[in-house]
This record gives sequence, C-alpha cells and structure tokens, in this order.
Amino acid sequence: MRLERLNYNKIKIFLTFDDLEDRGLTKEDLWKDSQKVHQLFRDMIDEASAELGFEVSGSLNVEVYALQAQGMVVIVTSTEHEEIEEEFNDDYIEMQVTVDECQELFYVFQSFDHLIDLAKRLQSLNINGGTIYSHDHMFYLLLMEEDVDADLDIDTLIALLSEYGTPSTMTIHRIEEYGKLIMKHSAMKQINSYFN
Repeated sequence: MRLERLNYNKIKIFLTFDDLEDRGLTKEDLWKDSQKVHQLFRDMIDEASAELGFEVSGSLNVEVYALQAQGMVVIVTSTEHEEIEEEFNDDYIEMQVTVDECQELFYVFQSFDHLIDLAKRLQSLNINGGTIYSHDHMFYLLLMEEDVDADLDIDTLIALLSEYGTPSTMTIHRIEEYGKLIMKHSAMKQINSYFN
C-alpha cells in the first residue's frame, strides 16, 4: 500500500492485488458490503492518519478505481460536517464509496530497449497501438481498451507486459502532467517500423 497526500483533505492510496490478497480479499470483494472491506478501509484511514497526518472529521468520500493489472487507486476525501453531534465524532465515520473499473493498462519500463523488445512480441498479437511517455529516466506505456483486440486473452497480454516492465504505481494523469509525450497512438507500430 502506498499513500500520497493530494491536499489538506484528500489522499490517494495505491493498493496492489497482493495487498488485497494479504488481507484475504479479491478485486470482486470490493463490490460487496462485507466486514473485510470495511476493515480494509479502516486500516487505510488509520495508516493515512499515522503516516500523513490525515485527519478525519465528518464524512468520507471514497472513490475506488480498479486498474486492469496494477491493482487499484483509492481517492479519499474528508468533508467536514459541523452538524454531526460531538458524541459521535470518535466512533462514527460516514462513508460514501464509488467503485469504477479502468480498462487501461499502464506499465513502466527501465529502458527504451525493453519497449523495443516488447513491440516485437506484441506485433505477433496484432497490437500496434499504445502511447509512450518518459518521466525521470523511465518510460511509460499506456494501452487503452481500443488498442487491444477484444478476442485476446488479457492475462496473456499482462504476462507479456510484465516480462519487460512493471505495473506503474503512478497514475497516467501525473505522467501526462509532469512527463514528456514520446509517441502518441500507434506506439508499438512506430517502434517496429523504426527499430525492427
């Protein structure tokens, strides 16, 4: 679990599927209203309070974005409500949870050579799309749902991507803002035409 403070009342939590598995949960469990899911949210808030000084008062808005291979991003916003009676402040937290699934694959690579090798392998799967960014001497590949053939087994694609790179813990929004766009659309096709 990785925590990042976005502003005074908002934090971002990145959970890998291993984090969920360690707690006896699956991605599908987040859609259910179970005791384990409630405990997961309590643990995240406690850790955010200890590590980031994130104070919870009033209600919480929780947005969960399930990523294809990487895990999930949880955005927690604390909204202050003066009208909550003082006696409930320590024991009661109102939570509104929104869950959404993201169909994009976002991977980070140590070198551009890894992307060249990956492009060769993806060519046989008829994957020519993708967008490539660079940031802090690393390269990021974004594959959208339309870049991947609907008949392709997603687990096969994730296994190939994981051979050459790792799921990014940074969001695409952060890379778009602070990184540099290298190849827009058809990145795998461009790499194969230039380097292979």
